[in-house]
Amino acid sequence: MTDTQPVLLSGGNPQIAKGEGDAVVQSYIAAMPGWKRELGERLDAAIARAVPGVRKAVKWNSPFYGAPDAEGWFLSYHCFAKYVKVTFFRGTSLDPVPAGKSKHPEVRYLDIREGEFDEAGFADWVRQASALPGEVL
Repeated sequence: MTDTQPVLLSGGNPQIAKGEGDAVVQSYIAAMPGWKRELGERLDAAIARAVPGVRKAVKWNSPFYGAPDAEGWFLSYHCFAKYVKVTFFRGTSLDPVPAGKSKHPEVRYLDIREGEFDEAGFADWVRQASALPGEVL
């Protein structure tokens, strides 16, 4: 067993092996660089409070969250150089709709830059998103 740090990919996104459960998501968060680590902790905690029993996984070097006892995923996030991009897979069904548009018709993005996290608004979107059908990937 080695005690090496995960590789940071383009934009500082941690390269974490895919897996299911909280431990692999916590490994991703621990590897997030700089201010993004604290944001990752806050995102994860807000999601867990808003959706008790939330399912977690890492796929494609990004944490994914799914409603308990439901198929699919309602949210993921990914590190970029200057922000963390949150993906709401059914974002057009949220009220208000997140501003970041996607080439996928239902997907909406929330780009969070240092010092810009609106935890209450985010938690409201998480509650709404978790009640929608999940995206099966």
